[in-house]
Amino acid sequence: MTSAAKPRGDWLEGALAGNIGYLVAQANVTATRQFSVHIGEPLALRPVEYSLLMLLRANESLTPSQLARALVLPAPSLTMVIDRLQQRGLVERVRSETDRRSQRVLLTAGGEALARDAEQRSPAMHAEMDAALTPGERMLLTELLRKVAELGRR
Repeated sequence: MTSAAKPRGDWLEGALAGNIGYLVAQANVTATRQFSVHIGEPLALRPVEYSLLMLLRANESLTPSQLARALVLPAPSLTMVIDRLQQRGLVERVRSETDRRSQRVLLTAGGEALARDAEQRSPAMHAEMDAALTPGERMLLTELLRKVAELGRR
């Protein structure tokens, strides 16, 4: 078989063919492209900002430490993300009523509206990737990625 006739992906045979990190990075390129087209560019959101908004939408309010753990971010990086979103009027920091030293992060009305818009755009973002997998493959991939992601939370 000539190199021109090889199916796409044959050149991966060798050192990178079974390298999980490399394959995750390649899949991330596709996911990042889909995110950029459907959510990132239209809504001026970075992936981590989108994730933070979705976490707050699902949980109403969270502490910065809960957000840092969920997003696998060091505290200084999370502070910068929250600062950016707060400057855009999408989130606010509120002191805890029970422990004045503690803060909660909440969506503002504008943040809720943007999170809702992003959530409505999500199915289109996932459609191309979902089309490449059977429902069973998608469930298995999700389970396996969760296991790998959990390594970052230890």
